[in-house]
Amino acid sequence: MRFWLIAICLAALPAAAWADPCEGALPRRAGETFSGQVRYIGDGDSLCVGNAADPSTWIEVRLADFNAPELHADGGAAARTALERLAMGQNAECVATRGRNRRVVSYDRVIATCRIGGHRIGDALRAAGAREGGN
Repeated sequence: MRFWLIAICLAALPAAAWADPCEGALPRRAGETFSGQVRYIGDGDSLCVGNAADPSTWIEVRLADFNAPELHADGGAAARTALERLAMGQNAECVATRGRNRRVVSYDRVIATCRIGGHRIGDALRAAGAREGGN
């Protein structure tokens, strides 16, 4: 009985309890730039950038120029794999921008356009055939 009660309580925790490891301070103004190695891929349109191995310094990014399906949706896992292949371990240069809600930060991520080797990640994902169509 006690096991089931614990399991139910854990299932009721907010998604943040199961969140990615990225805990760095986020840029708060549109136009702020930041860069670093892509250290973590959350899904097909989110990643973490950092200059050190310490996750407490990694900046979590929601790509402004690509809208991937959710992980559990059709095409979501493939979009994550495509982003991982293109970006993981690469140096990304990013610029914070405003989202549809006019905010720079949304759901504890900075909305940004990022480039690897001078090419926008969103364009590279489309060129690689990654599917768009998320929220």
